[in-house]
Amino acid sequence: MEDRWSALVTEAIEQQFGVSDLAVVWERPAESENGDRATPVAFQVASRAKKNPAEVANVVASTLEGDADIEKVEIAGPGYVNVWLTVDALLRSLNATRTACTAKVKEPGQRPVIVEYSQPNIAKPLGAHHLVTTLVGQALVNLYRHMGQEVIAWNYMGDWGTQFGKLSVSYDRYGEGKPIEELSVDELLDLYVRFHDEAKNDPSMEDEARAAFTKLEQDDKEMRAFWEVVVKTTKGELGHIYDRLHVSFDTDKSESFYEDKMDPIVEEGKQKNVFQDGDKGALMTFFEEDSNLPPYMILKGDGSTLYSTRDLANMRYRHDTHDPQEILIVTDVAQKLHFEQLAETCRLLGWDIEGFENTIVGRMRFADKSMSTRKGNILKLKEVLEEAVKRADEVIASHGDEIQTDDQKDLSEMMGVGAVAYGILSQNRQSNIVFDWAKFLGFDGNSAPYLQYTHARARSVLRKADVDDVSLVSTADLSDKERDLINALSRFDEVLQEVRREHLPHLLANYLFGLCQDFNGFYNSEPILKAEGDTKMLRLSLTELTADVLKTGAEILTIRVPDRM
Repeated sequence: MEDRWSALVTEAIEQQFGVSDLAVVWERPAESENGDRATPVAFQVASRAKKNPAEVANVVASTLEGDADIEKVEIAGPGYVNVWLTVDALLRSLNATRTACTAKVKEPGQRPVIVEYSQPNIAKPLGAHHLVTTLVGQALVNLYRHMGQEVIAWNYMGDWGTQFGKLSVSYDRYGEGKPIEELSVDELLDLYVRFHDEAKNDPSMEDEARAAFTKLEQDDKEMRAFWEVVVKTTKGELGHIYDRLHVSFDTDKSESFYEDKMDPIVEEGKQKNVFQDGDKGALMTFFEEDSNLPPYMILKGDGSTLYSTRDLANMRYRHDTHDPQEILIVTDVAQKLHFEQLAETCRLLGWDIEGFENTIVGRMRFADKSMSTRKGNILKLKEVLEEAVKRADEVIASHGDEIQTDDQKDLSEMMGVGAVAYGILSQNRQSNIVFDWAKFLGFDGNSAPYLQYTHARARSVLRKADVDDVSLVSTADLSDKERDLINALSRFDEVLQEVRREHLPHLLANYLFGLCQDFNGFYNSEPILKAEGDTKMLRLSLTELTADVLKTGAEILTIRVPDRM
């Protein structure tokens, strides 16, 4: 529809003003009194043709008048052209929305998109700080899959490095003879923290740790068995947390996987003179001055590998094995320099890293300062989720009979975990994220409970209507609230496309919040069950489509919505 209008306007403008190569943009006015669509193209043409915008707007308006899908055209202000659609055209615009609610079938033979996210360290519990990368990554995976894209969800864990030497030394000294198989992840963390506390007074422990890790790299049987138990214990506990967050991965090939894949990379870099000798025998990549990048260490002076060595092997493996069309690595902003250096090193090696993006997220801070991480500890994610469920339970109880449920425990879990996930994902990942209990669990703002309650309200209406087949039927006219809701619903597919293009899940969350507002305005203004004939059927169909969009969008954002609440 808009494409047809753009073609008509472009032709008319070229004939009248001699201006070609126009980009006609169609906007959706925020207020219904400004129409269903609007274009500011008159300002663009006026600037180029040295004309008055109102004169150009008159040509645009007269060109559009009489179009079968347009009910009315008006010129607003100094040159905006506002368009009102016919009822039939508005209802047809919902076809794309219905289609967007159904996951597309993947086409065979696609090159996959790799999304790497979460990236915890072995022998440590998931911390609250892992929430942002984990949830953003999963939301992007869910979106890509919903849109029919082949995706590889990848958890690249820190399961290799000197930290295992430190853990081994601490276990030998302070493990009190308890079998490593019986230690929990929390106990492993305590040992790791104790190593750092004790090493302040005994620097020789650092040398012991390096020696212990060297034994692991040399495939020492005892160290390898120790490492395998620690990895298994950690993955078991992580799995429970991921399940609660509705997070899952296709692979967890991590740092240790590249143990035997780094030497060829090092040799290639040396042969191409990309890796050169640095201070104290280290192997470095030195970048051109105009890149403003500091040198990148590939090997330590003692020949030990680094995170950078493994990331280079990781990048090579992914391209050789999967031939991805995109690689998105979701990390904290603190990793930005590392990935800039990694990408530039790949370029210098002559590797094609098509579609690579370090999808950066901001740091998280807490509105409640008592939640801040204390020195030597981390704020454990499982404790945050338990607190969320407890608070959700209190919110449900405080609302009394206003909230109806057959299973309060399940609803508390849905609300509490959903509140945390939505609270994170409704904020722009490129900015710092604020964790705020009051906002996350509110019923009257941009929150999961508001979305969940609105979905349950829509489903309740449909249950009471008890109609077997709700169909979208046209009526003679539409109220402002009906028109607002239709226009909001018709944006769903566009929003999904934009989130995919920009990798910004908060755009979807904010859209769902706006849709909830429009539906509740419609619900409070227009009788649904008491309406009659085609009007009732239209309103029921809009209610059903709203519920479908809310459910689809919420699940992309890892959130579950109840049918009753």
